[in-house]
Amino acid sequence: MRRTAYVAAFLSVLTMLTICGSATAQEKVRGVTDTEVVIGQWGPQTGPAALWGSVGRATGVYFELINSEGGVHGRKIKYYLRDDAYQPAKTKAIAKEFVENIGIFAVAGGVGTSTGMAVREYLTENKVPWISPATGSSHWTKPFNKYIFSTFPQYYQEAYVQTQYAVEKMGKKKIAFFYQNDDYGKEGLDGAKKYMEDKGLKLAAEIPVEVTDTDLKSHALKLKQAEAEVVIIWVLPKHGAMILGVCKAIGYSPQFMAASTLSDPDLMFNVTKGLWKDVMYGNFLNMASPLVKKDQDAQKKWAPDEKYTGLFYLAGFYFAEPLVKGLQLAGKDLTPDTFVKAMESIKNWNDWLGYDCTFTDKDHQGVKSVYLEKCGENGQRIKVSDWLVYKPK
Repeated sequence: MRRTAYVAAFLSVLTMLTICGSATAQEKVRGVTDTEVVIGQWGPQTGPAALWGSVGRATGVYFELINSEGGVHGRKIKYYLRDDAYQPAKTKAIAKEFVENIGIFAVAGGVGTSTGMAVREYLTENKVPWISPATGSSHWTKPFNKYIFSTFPQYYQEAYVQTQYAVEKMGKKKIAFFYQNDDYGKEGLDGAKKYMEDKGLKLAAEIPVEVTDTDLKSHALKLKQAEAEVVIIWVLPKHGAMILGVCKAIGYSPQFMAASTLSDPDLMFNVTKGLWKDVMYGNFLNMASPLVKKDQDAQKKWAPDEKYTGLFYLAGFYFAEPLVKGLQLAGKDLTPDTFVKAMESIKNWNDWLGYDCTFTDKDHQGVKSVYLEKCGENGQRIKVSDWLVYKPK
């Protein structure tokens, strides 16, 4: 009897040690407990790119929606949004705060190429999964990065198909490119140049603009002198608005085509006081999805005072959805490695705000298509093309 009691006591202690050991192991995963998972995002709530700030705010609303439905595997999402004002130095400080002070599990979104590049290696070194950088830079997936998953179509690919559409569908040959003089703008420029080279053509003009530029008269005059029929613009929303105003003032009215970074027609129509009418732009949000209304209803419930609720805002839901999908697929045993494996299992995913998302263990660029829309009267969306898939010749 005594021996039996000893054995039973030993087994009980062993069981308790096993349970405690499992709990301790889970607690050692940064940003993960039995009841919550901690997610962070930076974004320009102020500064020259503040119109993109609604992306990060919308992500917070999406997490509120997920939490109201019970969270993911019993865990609620705890979300931190920080303002970096589109300044890489501030993004660095935020990333350090996220990892070393707050202790996040992952990053969702994050507007800006230069800001993201400032923290890419730091996040990777600390094994922080980064889902949906809110920028189409190729730097997120080339070279391959285990912890970064991109759902923003690459700027290079988008500019390539936009230029292709202008030449092959619109019959235009004189194409100019107005771009931000950094990785964001240059990658778009490279895509447009590559298509033109493939066709034995050259861009009519390549006009760079600095983030700090406030006078675009010389830029507009160069575009006019090039006699460009189509001007593709790869810039901040403020520079997109400014170049239209200056071009109108000098009597120059080409067909403008804009990157998907300027894909909020209602907002841009109002900012430009109607000048955005007839501007074409890329869009990667599946506006036919029934989730659009669900997300809009969530905004009305959790952020009724939000000023900007157009496509930029919806993009904040779009960028967060793949992260939640990964959390669901990873199961209860959540670590950076189980999460990465879960993300890499996503194939031809269409049940979200995006289109045909696929990740593999060799390719983390999940979305590679956009379609074109045009801004109509009063800023409404007018669909112009079907999905345009990047297929270089």
